[in-house]
Amino acid sequence: MEATAKRAAQPGDEDVVLLERLADARRALEDMIARRIIGQRAIVEGLLTALLADGHALLVGVPGLAKTLLISTLAEALDLEFRRIQFTPDLMPSDITGTEVLEEDRATGKRMFRFVRGPIFANVVLADEINRTPPKTQAALLQAMQERAVTAAGETMKLDRPFFVLATQNPIEQEGTYPLPEAQLDRFMLELRIAYPTREEEERIAQETTGAVVQEVKPVLGASELVQLQQLVRRVPAPPSLVSYAVRLARATRPEDEAAPELIRKYVSWGAGPRASQYLVLGAKARAAMDGRGMPNFDDVRAVAPAVLRHRVVANFQAEAESRTAGDIVAELLQLSRKWT
Repeated sequence: MEATAKRAAQPGDEDVVLLERLADARRALEDMIARRIIGQRAIVEGLLTALLADGHALLVGVPGLAKTLLISTLAEALDLEFRRIQFTPDLMPSDITGTEVLEEDRATGKRMFRFVRGPIFANVVLADEINRTPPKTQAALLQAMQERAVTAAGETMKLDRPFFVLATQNPIEQEGTYPLPEAQLDRFMLELRIAYPTREEEERIAQETTGAVVQEVKPVLGASELVQLQQLVRRVPAPPSLVSYAVRLARATRPEDEAAPELIRKYVSWGAGPRASQYLVLGAKARAAMDGRGMPNFDDVRAVAPAVLRHRVVANFQAEAESRTAGDIVAELLQLSRKWT
């Protein structure tokens, strides 16, 4: 009976071809990005995972780690329209969504309003240093990220697909910043933390980026094909046991849940919501599809779990007193969860 169910759940012939295409495209994209970005393979994989799962990503890293170059290179390799928004304390919501301007028709002399679209109307939007702008402006992204639409001038306008928001944060300098509210953080599928390069990688960076040669990046996928691959990821079957594991993992981060381990009850004040369960399953599907596999496994869930959960888990005062971060707590929880499978 179980073997029959598994056979029935396998992708059809057309999806098998698409899976092969996706696996080839993933390798080509990584090679293309590596022409300009040295190292950071895990970050590139995380970005592709979020993109294929139709989610958004938050990049956390100190200045100078090529976050902007990485994102613009990804957009170039995907032949997508890219816009960068530099978030500042005086940025207004209309600077993101767009504004109405009064124009005069030269032929008739009549005046009328025309809506000028803001930078949110793009396929890949880089919200650079998103925590440097007040919550009112941060909130301008909420509808766009969740509903893929913008309401302005009394009209709701759909955004072109694919639509991918990448926000960056500097974890060191906090003066003059506005912490992202939990509702905003929860809109990001993944939080990706960019570390310093290794010594060998930094030597390559210093050697290859100080010469006269500029590496060319050629498109690997177009917008329509990328949307097709996003739909493919949705069709990848997830075994009930995997869904159950993902849900149990998300619920285990909530201290009030009866199944929460002592670790969570002791160190967490607020856990991940249902959106985390969805993203654990979607992330596992995307990771499997990028490898050309027709079904995700428990290792896929565990691979995406740190980036899905750590920005959704709020550590309490006791954790801070013992220098335990949300990332540390999630890592310990993942070790405990191995006994569940």
